[in-house]
Amino acid sequence: MSDDQSFHSNLMDGMNAFQNARGRAFWQEMFAVLRGKSAELMSFDDIRERLRLTEELYRGLQDIPVDKIRGSVGRYRDFTSTFLPRKNEMQERWSRVYAVANSMLGLPPIEVYQVGDVYFVRDGNHRVSVAKQLASKTIQAHVTELATPVPFYVGMTEEDIDSASAYADFLEVTSLNRTRIHHQSMRLSDPSRYPDFLGLIRVH
Repeated sequence: MSDDQSFHSNLMDGMNAFQNARGRAFWQEMFAVLRGKSAELMSFDDIRERLRLTEELYRGLQDIPVDKIRGSVGRYRDFTSTFLPRKNEMQERWSRVYAVANSMLGLPPIEVYQVGDVYFVRDGNHRVSVAKQLASKTIQAHVTELATPVPFYVGMTEEDIDSASAYADFLEVTSLNRTRIHHQSMRLSDPSRYPDFLGLIRVH
């Protein structure tokens, strides 16, 4: 079989795989609606703002776990939370990426931001989507890490993120993470109490 024939065959397989992925995306979204939860990826810009992330450090080319890629910089609405494609218009590009992934070339590295234990795609959303459908455990990525003042990890609920955001605000105001590097965590179980806590700190 020639290279062109092989690529065409892989492309046809990619189209079938895309239709399968779209079907699973539909049901994932339906179940999310029934549970009253979002089926979207996390938005990097949203997390960056909520956790007060500013410092960036390039960590080089790495093999990163595919199952820890949970968000996107600009295309978080195009895929479900497990990177299933949400739009039929994505079929051509997705199928071509699938064909390349199954060729001798393989997928080129993606670009990601790392926040705590979680990765957000800067470039390569379709490659991640295809890698997940191929059950790849890792993918090569150029990693830029953003230091976070609070723990951030896979599996956090929206309530967990709200709590982390409130604590990040508290640290931003008090600068404890910068002036008292070895301070013990003063994280409160009720995030709404941080203003009261700040009032007590100001008094003393």
